[in-house]
Amino acid sequence: MNQSLNELLEQFNGHLNDAIEDTPLGTSLEESMRYSLEAGGKRIRPLLMLATIKMLDAQKLTSGMHVALALEMIHTYSLIHDDLPAMDDDDLRRGKPTNHTVYGEWLAILAGDALLTKAFEKIALTPYIDADIKVELIKKLSQASGHQGMVGGQTLDMQSEHQHIPLDILESIHVHKTGALIQFAIEAATIITSIRQTTAKQLIQFSQHLGVIFQIKDDLLDVYGDEAKLGKPVGSDVSNHKSTYVTLLGEQGAEQELQVHIQKAEAILDTLSMEFDTTNLKYLLTLFYQRQN
Repeated sequence: MNQSLNELLEQFNGHLNDAIEDTPLGTSLEESMRYSLEAGGKRIRPLLMLATIKMLDAQKLTSGMHVALALEMIHTYSLIHDDLPAMDDDDLRRGKPTNHTVYGEWLAILAGDALLTKAFEKIALTPYIDADIKVELIKKLSQASGHQGMVGGQTLDMQSEHQHIPLDILESIHVHKTGALIQFAIEAATIITSIRQTTAKQLIQFSQHLGVIFQIKDDLLDVYGDEAKLGKPVGSDVSNHKSTYVTLLGEQGAEQELQVHIQKAEAILDTLSMEFDTTNLKYLLTLFYQRQN
């Protein structure tokens, strides 16, 4: 990772370490929340948000930090719940035992619930952002993470297990389940910086390609990934009888579809580079399609 992104990541992780304060209740809830929130990972979504803010208006980085924390809390809660026996039933996440294997199912569920609600508190209490912008961010994050976004996509995904689904349904699953929070990362940056609509639309289109790239690569890694690097078993899609880009298009077809979206994303960045320094976004795009975990 380049120096600029490393600096953003260090700043973010510094804030993340203090994101969950203790309460006088004396329960293990905060410990369980921190266990998953601080479990590592590339922090792709908050980095994407912060890098976009830096590109558009670096003076707004402080304003965006709490929103980036909120986004990571939403993402982490979804992973805790996805790993539960009632859904994916995974024992490993990021190379560590999943939350429910350490703390038990009931506390894992509550830790996810608490992270979800904490995210909106973070935005509501964010300094340096006007109230109308906070309301817009809360609305967009609610839509991206709720029944119109991630949760709706996860529901369609679960309902589609053990059956062959057409490509358009698969695309709909991942636009909502995976793509919605990736789009929010970039759309939030355009809201925080109040950038003009033409630029915002270009960046949102870029984020939509990123979401597809992320999912196709995820499906490919489930076929040929290194379990030690992934931090979770490979082949789980097959064992769970899930339709994926690989099962529907074949490995070669999935690779070709991946390249189509990479080229479209690169074209958008080339256009934006006439006005902005897109170095960090180009690096993150590369990270999306070259990642090994």
